[in-house]
Order: sequence, then C-alpha cells, then structure tokens
Amino acid sequence: MAVSGRPAGGGLFNSLRTLLATVLGIGQVRLEIFSTELEAEKLRLFDTLWRVALGVLLLGIATVLMAAFVLLLFWDHYRLPALGVMTVLFLGGGVALLVWARRGLQAGAGGPFALSLGELQRDLDSLQSASKSSASVPTPLPPPVPTRTSASRP
Repeated sequence: MAVSGRPAGGGLFNSLRTLLATVLGIGQVRLEIFSTELEAEKLRLFDTLWRVALGVLLLGIATVLMAAFVLLLFWDHYRLPALGVMTVLFLGGGVALLVWARRGLQAGAGGPFALSLGELQRDLDSLQSASKSSASVPTPLPPPVPTRTSASRP
C-alpha cells in the first residue's frame, strides 16, 4: 500500500473549486436578498408617491371649495381679513404636508438595504474571526508513517 503526501480530498485544485463554489453560493444568496429588498423599496416608494399625489389632489379641491365658502360667508364686511387668514392657514398646512411627505420618503430603520448590509457585515466578521483563529492555532502535523526496519523483521 503506497502512501502519498497528497490529502485524500483531491488536492489544492479541489479545495479551490470548493472554495469558489462556496463563494458563488454566498454571492447568489446575497444577490437574492438584495433583489428582494430592492423590490420592497420600490413598492414602498410607489405606495408613498401615489398616496401623496392623491392627497395633494384632494386637498387642492378642498382648499378651493373652503376658500370660496369663507369668502362668500364674509363677503359683505370681512372679505380681506378672511382671505389673509385662509392664506396663512393654507401656507402652514402645505408646509406641514410637505414635511410629512419627506419623512415618508426617508428610509426605514437601518436604511433601504439594511438586511443585505447586515449579512455582508456578518460574512466579513466571520471571515476575520476565521483568519485570526487559523493564524493563532498551528496546523497539526500528520502522524508519522511507520516504516519497516530490519530490526523489526522476525
């Protein structure tokens, strides 16, 4: 029975092939997570934008109708003060709505791709801890191969 110095697993090229397959598998999973998060962000943005557009349309119609109502109500005596008060109120409401819409467009907790970034950070941490542990622990030597000597023959 011949003993060779090569490991039983197939050597360096087999190890490199296994490493490449592992890296590609991790990359594929990370890409799938990223695409899922991208789709969720797209849906969140679209949802926010259509709500804002519909809200602006409805508020615009309500503003015109309310202004007409107040002006007709105070037509005889307080026409200009009523118009001034309504202008200040509408301006304040418009600014408040724009601030609210801006908050709605900001990313959620951790940013738009928090899960992907977290997974990549966890991969980096595990690689760093593996490299530290492999640098501090020496690799074990293979056991010595028994050889036949003339003294052991009967």
